[in-house]
Amino acid sequence: MADKEKLRIDKYLWAIRIFKTRSIAADACNSGKVKCNGTNVKPAKAVTLGDIYEIKTENKKWIIEVTFLLQNRLKFEEASKHYIDLSPKEIADKRQSSAFVFNSGKRKSKQGRPTKKEKRKLDNFFE
Repeated sequence: MADKEKLRIDKYLWAIRIFKTRSIAADACNSGKVKCNGTNVKPAKAVTLGDIYEIKTENKKWIIEVTFLLQNRLKFEEASKHYIDLSPKEIADKRQSSAFVFNSGKRKSKQGRPTKKEKRKLDNFFE
């Protein structure tokens, strides 16, 4: 990438697949969910190598270091090579919980259908 070309933070976060769309990335910047060195950034902020960003999404709090500027969106496996994930391990572990939430009795979305064994556990739990 040439030195004169600039890459906006909203486009970069979209390209590395932190956000699904550029407009969602821009909204996150405007609402204070993207920070660089503890200060909020605007969507038009230029990204440079070595920048460290704190990003809050619905599912995770990211802390990333920019290692390569990516103009176009790639598949996740390729895009994840363009930054270093510095997020603490315990935050990542909280996301991985069991398929059932017994307090409400509802399954988390995108967990698939319960097996027979899981259905029996649920039935026994509610009896």
